[in-house]
Amino acid sequence: MEIVIGLVLGLLAGTGIGYVVRKTSAERGVASAEARASALVADAQRESEASKREALVEAKDEIYRMRTEAESETKQRRAETDKREVRLDQREAGLDARSGSLDRKEGAAEQREKELTASAAELEELAKKAHVELERVAGMTAGDAKQELVERIEESAKREAMLIVRELESKAREEADKRARKIISIAMQRVASELTTESTVTTVTLPNDDMKGRIIGREGRNIRAFESATGTNLIIDDTPEAVVLSCFDPIRRESARLTLEKLVGDGRIQPARIEEMHEKSKAEIEKEILEGGEWAVLETGITDMHPELVRVLGRLKFRTSYGQNVLRHVVEAAHIAGMIAAELGTDVQLAKRGTLLHDIGKAVTHEIEGSHAIIGAEIARRLKESPAVCHAIEAHHGEVEQRTVEAVITQTADAISGARPGARRETLETYVKRLERLEEIASEFEGVAKVFAMQAGREVRVMVQPDHVDDLQAEIIARDIAKKVEEELQYPGQIRITAIRETRSSSFAK
Repeated sequence: MEIVIGLVLGLLAGTGIGYVVRKTSAERGVASAEARASALVADAQRESEASKREALVEAKDEIYRMRTEAESETKQRRAETDKREVRLDQREAGLDARSGSLDRKEGAAEQREKELTASAAELEELAKKAHVELERVAGMTAGDAKQELVERIEESAKREAMLIVRELESKAREEADKRARKIISIAMQRVASELTTESTVTTVTLPNDDMKGRIIGREGRNIRAFESATGTNLIIDDTPEAVVLSCFDPIRRESARLTLEKLVGDGRIQPARIEEMHEKSKAEIEKEILEGGEWAVLETGITDMHPELVRVLGRLKFRTSYGQNVLRHVVEAAHIAGMIAAELGTDVQLAKRGTLLHDIGKAVTHEIEGSHAIIGAEIARRLKESPAVCHAIEAHHGEVEQRTVEAVITQTADAISGARPGARRETLETYVKRLERLEEIASEFEGVAKVFAMQAGREVRVMVQPDHVDDLQAEIIARDIAKKVEEELQYPGQIRITAIRETRSSSFAK
């Protein structure tokens, strides 16, 4: 466009020049000026046309070039725009997919939260049920359990207080000596033995040495079953045609002896048969106890006595005190008391009755804590004996002040019977006392069915109830018993505590 404008301007300039030339030439010559002016105009027109055409060509070229550049730039921008749209579409698709995934995860999270909420509620309900079931099984509520814990702490505090009391007692030597003499005198009145071999060992004769193998059984199962059932220690050594039964409890040892003799005579020795024969032997021992009590009352001429008292008297047949048979001791003392009462002119039957019953507490002192005199008086009161008889029983060792002549006669007759030459021997009193205390300690624990002190007190076998005690609890019981034995007893060497948990299954073939 600028070229065209330049051409137009040039054309106008040429026209002006021609006008001047004509005016000048007019002066020189009109004709000559017109001719030259015409030539110039013609030249100017030709140049103007040529310039115009060139300008138009250049303008078209420039327009084409600009159009081409614009189209190229437009295509490039469109391509970039298309790429951006593709990327945006891809990103949008990714966002849609991610949004869907998040929605699914959110739904899953909500579902999981609901499940967790339900599980928490279920666990809370189960915990409540478990708490109720635990209270039912334990037989106590949470408050009761707390109360029991408080009681245990109180018991521990009492034990510590007792240690302090003992320390104070040691400072008061005179009073401590008095108490020690009293405690020792009470302990010495309990079950005693004549000699170790005579009081704790029984020899059983066998028909032949082959019977020893049958008694032992395959892998020792028969001898283990025998010892577990009877609570005695069966010793099989090189002694020909004989075995030895060892136990500090004479009733238990006698029952084991009868059981073994029955098994040897029958010839069938097996665990089930051992238990059967042991039950029969216990029944025979019970019968012998009753017969011993009846002999005592008939021997002393006392017939109107409660059957349970007769049975307690019979148990004294298997008890010894300082080596003296207690049943024979009370019968002998009753005769002495009758003679003294007759000499004094007092009630002979009352004196004999109180003296005959004065040691019945020794039949149960290993089962009940306390002095045998006080325990015997309580038994007599429970079985409706007269107050005078009960007083004679409880006062025969001076633990209760004597208020009647019969009580003094009972104490005197007891002392005379025990003091006569050859009546008593004091060997092994502490030994038997320790064995009994071992069994008492083990029996105090919950879940314990039977307790047997064996091997001269070197081993304690504890039979636990398999339905109430598991294997782990059995180990805990053995450990707790050992700890309590260490705290309460004094003994040389060591004592082995064995907790036995046995489960039996049986069925019948029809």
